[in-house]
Amino acid sequence: MGIINLSFFLFTMTVIYVVLVLYLRNGWARLTLFKVDDIAPETRVSVIIAARNEAANIVHTLNALLAQRYPSSLLEIIVVDDHSTDGTGALVERYAEQGVRLITLNEGNKLNSYKKFAIDRAIRAASGEVILTTDADCRMGPDWIRSIMRYMEQTDKWMISAPVCYDQEKSYFERLQTLEFLYLIGVGASGIGNGNPTTCNGANFAYKKSLFFEMDGFKGIDELASGDDELLLHKVAEVYPDRIGFCKSKQAVVYTDAKENLRAFLSQRKRWASKSTKYKDKKVVVLGVCVWLFNLALLASVVSLAWSGPDAAMLVCVSLSLKIVVELLFLSPIVGFLGRAKLLWNLPVLSLIHSVYLVYIGISGNIGKYDWKGRQVR
Repeated sequence: MGIINLSFFLFTMTVIYVVLVLYLRNGWARLTLFKVDDIAPETRVSVIIAARNEAANIVHTLNALLAQRYPSSLLEIIVVDDHSTDGTGALVERYAEQGVRLITLNEGNKLNSYKKFAIDRAIRAASGEVILTTDADCRMGPDWIRSIMRYMEQTDKWMISAPVCYDQEKSYFERLQTLEFLYLIGVGASGIGNGNPTTCNGANFAYKKSLFFEMDGFKGIDELASGDDELLLHKVAEVYPDRIGFCKSKQAVVYTDAKENLRAFLSQRKRWASKSTKYKDKKVVVLGVCVWLFNLALLASVVSLAWSGPDAAMLVCVSLSLKIVVELLFLSPIVGFLGRAKLLWNLPVLSLIHSVYLVYIGISGNIGKYDWKGRQVR
């Protein structure tokens, strides 16, 4: 590709990226801040956790769930132990007298998507009208369940996505992850706000059990290791896009930890990116491709500066500056909502490395296998 063509490509993709991010910002603004009322909830809910080798974390999660201000008669907690080797199941068993149910998988090494299998098994055993999923390394406030269930009851939504945030960062690398993760959470929330659901996170995800069965559960997406949240969202969005909501409530936030090193971070992001091969909604595909192409154009243009002229260098500077500015406009209300505005000081650094990371993940996440909790999956 010649310098002139590359410059035109970068200019075009920069314009598209700016428009897309501003469109997403509009979606976040359209979401109404939800405040929980004093009316007692009426819906029975089953909280499901698929856990594998989470002995270091699951006690904190179970304690947070048992501290929920939600009627015990309407709450069921189910943990599925996915072939753990660190005593996770034994720890969960200690909570049996407090009503926590344990399901132990004994499927051997024959599946690619153990998490979907675990969630499906739990849903079939669940007594709740609503399924609420989270992860075994999460923390939540005492009104987490109540806020989501009241939001579902008041809005008559059938599927609810809600905020997830990293906290308790121990390094600069983890703070960068938090900001990047909030970008992803914001994209998912904004898509719902605009009436075009795109992404969500299974660490804070609720849906009616009857809806799960109406959609034939994970059928059609069950062979992929990832996608128990996002791909299920897409199945529902094809039929009931107006029945999907985002609970924009501080009481509904779930907190978890960033990855401690680059290898774990890249493995997680490869797993998430692998879902894109199953996207059927053309709008979601176009959004993802446009973001990836913009970052590819920016990266290629930076590399070409070694033999290009001052005009090309100026375009790169303008494109990078616009990227930072428009992402600042998008992220500001999101980090403000979560009380993490100080993270925005890291945005220029994150924007510089984001293009390299995103181009790499876009390719590596869709080829070959990757490691996830000691398993090689695809």
